[in-house]
Amino acid sequence: MTHPQFRLGTRGSSLALVQANMVRDTLARAHGWTADAIEIVTIKTTGDRVQNVALAEIGGKALWTKELDRALLSGEIDCAVHSMKDVETIRPADIAIAAMLPRADVRDRLIGAESIAALRRGAVIGTSSPRRVAQLRRIRPDLATVLFRGNVDTRLAKVAAGAVDASMLAAAGLDRLGRPDVGVAIAIDIMLPAPAQGAVGIEARASDTRMLGWLAAIDDAATHCCVLVERALLAALQADCHSPVAALATRDGDTIRLRAELFAEDGSAHVSGEACAAVGDATLAARLAADLLARAPASVRRLFAA
Repeated sequence: MTHPQFRLGTRGSSLALVQANMVRDTLARAHGWTADAIEIVTIKTTGDRVQNVALAEIGGKALWTKELDRALLSGEIDCAVHSMKDVETIRPADIAIAAMLPRADVRDRLIGAESIAALRRGAVIGTSSPRRVAQLRRIRPDLATVLFRGNVDTRLAKVAAGAVDASMLAAAGLDRLGRPDVGVAIAIDIMLPAPAQGAVGIEARASDTRMLGWLAAIDDAATHCCVLVERALLAALQADCHSPVAALATRDGDTIRLRAELFAEDGSAHVSGEACAAVGDATLAARLAADLLARAPASVRRLFAA
């Protein structure tokens, strides 16, 4: 058999490369190919180059995707791997989210303390996530937060050096990097995760039917369904990188349960809710978004759809 030769694009961080190799190996197993049938192409993104400014101030999530999008549409690569929580809600029409791997642990991990309650009064937490800032401040209004960007190793080193008292990282990323014992997992009832957290997605050109067919063979339907519902909630809220929003969809048979929370930037106010619907009900996310906005305090509502 002649193996297909195609190029899989990825960012160059350690985590991104691990995820790209996961996709390559899963594709090879699914189709009976050797691993060298798929070339991994590293693309440097603006988000990787600029580390001292919040993403929301310099272009948002597109800083992780625009260079990969350009490489995909120009034919430099044939598909691209993304952490789905880093993919902006509205995507180009000529790019399709073709597949997602099974979702990993969706929780956040606290690095530097045994629990949020154990943090000293006035502790400084390093994070670049508006959601985490709002959630932490809601739980502990005395906490201070500072901008914290960089790859996993950089952030862990800063905590170890005492630059901050603690930080937070996604459990999925730590697990994929072989660090399951780093940090303390925070229950989702305490900190609901970011939409699409823990999910790895693969995009391809919408017109490339051969590639879409290959990728369909590794798609995890439950993950794909739930992540699309969470992304639909973001779209209905008109949320952006400044918006402190948490959401998690779970599937039980033919039913989808969607939970979500919206916050004021400083955590001083919030609104939460949930809704259930049959798998495939396209109104679920919009209905929950409308309910949340109708009940949200003004300090929360102003950050989302009018």
